[in-house]
Amino acid sequence: MTTEAVWEVPEPLSQYDVRLDDHTVTTLRQHGNSLGPRLILSHGNGLAIDLYYPFWSLLADDYELIVYDLRNHGWNAVDGPADHNIPTLIHDHDIILDNIDKVYGHKVTVGVFHSLTTIIPLMSCTEFYSALVLFDPPLCKPGASQVELLMAAEKAAERIQKRGNRFKTREQFADFLRYIPTFARVVPGVRQLMARTTLRRTADGKEYELRCPRECEAQLMNYARSFFPLVDLELLNCPTKIIGADPTLPYSYLPSFDFSDVLRVDYDFIPEATHFLQLERPTECAAAVREFLDRYELS
Repeated sequence: MTTEAVWEVPEPLSQYDVRLDDHTVTTLRQHGNSLGPRLILSHGNGLAIDLYYPFWSLLADDYELIVYDLRNHGWNAVDGPADHNIPTLIHDHDIILDNIDKVYGHKVTVGVFHSLTTIIPLMSCTEFYSALVLFDPPLCKPGASQVELLMAAEKAAERIQKRGNRFKTREQFADFLRYIPTFARVVPGVRQLMARTTLRRTADGKEYELRCPRECEAQLMNYARSFFPLVDLELLNCPTKIIGADPTLPYSYLPSFDFSDVLRVDYDFIPEATHFLQLERPTECAAAVREFLDRYELS
């Protein structure tokens, strides 16, 4: 019988609560090497940055890692869907960057984002970053690719709304993930880590529920569709690496596109990896980040 790996996210070196508005707080956590260049990391829709530990732990020896969860995700309290949209997340992002500078000091800083959250720095103050690394961003080009992505996002939002929201145990949830196509290729132990990082006890203490309510997750997916075509990668003002899923594989979440013809970005993809590439090929993803930063002397 195969024993699953156990991923234990360590206690942060430090943490700091950032007030985003009158009723919302997110907690910055510092990991890694505080003397190294700084990587700021966040996560995809409905997930949590601690879920990405198999990936970002591989960067901890050489980089200072500042990780945080989006509002209504991860460590954060649930405030509901009213402000759960891209403009609010851009506002949050800018406040977070300002606080990182004030609390931890200014230094070489690289943003590392995945999926829907890649839109946020691209539509915000990218001049803050020395570089950006974007994992499988849901961007598109005019024409067939745009139609395909928008239709896939609409279907994904419909599936999210129908998904189960409560589970008797974390083990039940981890077992449920075995039947979800997006988790078919993840490294051992990730499904259990997903259960620990994206579920919380219900108010009555009898069951577990998603930390990010499915209503919030579906709303963000629906809302973000309007922003997919608006990002112009030719206007980027810092070195940017796009690391995509293998475009030759059938997609299980959103389609991945080839950005090799965009002159302002360095594009590559991870063979045999789908949209959750950091959870499927963490070693290769971390190596790609290192290679890019070494090339621009940001290590």
